[in-house]
Amino acid sequence: MCGITGWVDREIDFNKDRAVLESMTATLINRGPDDVGYWNSRRVALGHRRLSVVDPAGGGQPMIRQLGEQTFVIVYNGELYNTPELRRELELRGYTFSTHSDTEVLLTSYIEWGPQCVKRFNGIFAFAIWNEAEQSLFMARDRMGVKPLFYARRGDTFIFGSELKALLAHPKIRPEVDTDGLAEIFALGPARTPGHGVFKDVYELRPGYCLIFNDKGIHISRYWSLISKPHEDDLNTTIEKVRELLEDSISRQLVADVPVCTLLSGGLDSSALSAFAAMAYQKKGREPLHTYSVDYLGNDRYFQANAYQPNADAPWIKRMVDYLGTRHRYVTVDTPALVDALKTAVLARDLPGMADVDSSLYLFCREIKKEATVALSGECADEVFGGYPWFHREEDLKANTFPWSRSLQHRLKLLSPELRDQIKPEEYVANRYRETLNEVPRLPGESPAEARWREMFYLNMVWFMQNLLDRKDRMSMATGLEVRVPFCDHRLVEYVWNIPWSMKNYGGREKGLLRLALNGILPEDVLERRKSPYPKTHNPSYLSAVRGLVQDILNDPSSPLLQLIDVPTVRAMAECDSDSFNRPWFGQLMTGPQLFAYLYQVNIWLQEYKVVIK
Repeated sequence: MCGITGWVDREIDFNKDRAVLESMTATLINRGPDDVGYWNSRRVALGHRRLSVVDPAGGGQPMIRQLGEQTFVIVYNGELYNTPELRRELELRGYTFSTHSDTEVLLTSYIEWGPQCVKRFNGIFAFAIWNEAEQSLFMARDRMGVKPLFYARRGDTFIFGSELKALLAHPKIRPEVDTDGLAEIFALGPARTPGHGVFKDVYELRPGYCLIFNDKGIHISRYWSLISKPHEDDLNTTIEKVRELLEDSISRQLVADVPVCTLLSGGLDSSALSAFAAMAYQKKGREPLHTYSVDYLGNDRYFQANAYQPNADAPWIKRMVDYLGTRHRYVTVDTPALVDALKTAVLARDLPGMADVDSSLYLFCREIKKEATVALSGECADEVFGGYPWFHREEDLKANTFPWSRSLQHRLKLLSPELRDQIKPEEYVANRYRETLNEVPRLPGESPAEARWREMFYLNMVWFMQNLLDRKDRMSMATGLEVRVPFCDHRLVEYVWNIPWSMKNYGGREKGLLRLALNGILPEDVLERRKSPYPKTHNPSYLSAVRGLVQDILNDPSSPLLQLIDVPTVRAMAECDSDSFNRPWFGQLMTGPQLFAYLYQVNIWLQEYKVVIK
């Protein structure tokens, strides 16, 4: 993976603007620690930071290719998993290749097919291609939104980058936040409206979209979307197709010229990835697969089962390690490191995030990076197959709001009355919810119950899943680790999208269909294990630490957060001996400790980014 950035303007004085490009590119050094490259012409400046995964010698960027008198230049972040097929087709059309990198295949695909090339790609990507003859920039983002791509326009200047920090390094982008941005942070956060960049007039290209910028302005179009149609396969055929698609996705994503591993929690999704990967390694006679897991110091003493986290991971990890014969490493995170990394997580995301759920992932990835460059992870299976509790609880299905964020009224009590009046949070959330429902691809004749489940899957894929993909990308790439997500293969997603709920929920179990597809691949007891999410710390020292951070903010008159919160209410909560916010306010695990940590992250963000509230 890599980091990309640049801008287009009417006239670029590169003697003067070189420092700007270098500064923007330098913000992405963690995404690409292995190399750096720049390219410019009269109207465009492009920067690239490289993480070498495929063809370290030949895949340098920006990559330039000529076709007659035409010049094409690409900066690219991602991986194409169907590179061999594309290369063969292009060779039959007369093209030759000087590298075996997917970058060259992607650029040549654009030269041959133009913007329609994106429909041929199987992969995770965000890229920009400059066409010197046409004086135009073409950008695209993968179908599921695994790789990020932000942009902004200021007058005649079009600016883009893999992360918000790259845009903010350009002198024309100021860290301003208006009422919509504040609503994103305090009413929806850590989720984010699709396409919204939080900072004023900054946007993210949505998954499955492409963009052209030229003298006519910005033209955005959608090249991929889910299509609803009747599912005609019987159960046995469906099971077989799901297994084939998943196995093929994993097999393709194991390809790399650097060490590859898997993240293993002992749950259904990560165990499936590890099992297929281990079998692929065995078939090729390779050394045993390396697997990694994360836990927290003290969880063996303090873990308490609940409806959201029914059991601890440790015994199940050992079960799968013994079953697969992998070379496993346990990564244990202590409270002080977890708290210290809350700030690092904000700087990685450029926004307040999922508190210690983010910071622990950062610390986990940092340890993995010491031994591997690519990892496979089980994200997105719950959104695709219906694993979350809110797919199964009647009160969540009937709730007229985002089911993972049903404690809005409790959160709003922490905000100042002035801020509540300004951002109108209930109205803002309701509008975003209705906007998303209006996008759902409907299936005529579907029963009301099936239609509602279809809405739930769409909500989860374009909202909750995007937040988890953001988290995975920023925390992993902040350490120079590439994480791939085989459950996001668009062929698998397209197929499962139209499978009726009765099949997905086979046997009345979350991800019942996936369990059937993995029969014979995983041990029976692992197949039957109840869903347990990414682990969090249960150590009371963490609650004490983040409560102390919030009290420090309250006692510092210069804290920018104070102007936005109801200080007496937050102080009372921070001084309470017990966990006074013990219900999830976001997702499954974010309760009182994570709320304190989120407020701390908001304050860090306001300070570090010198946020100006408009």
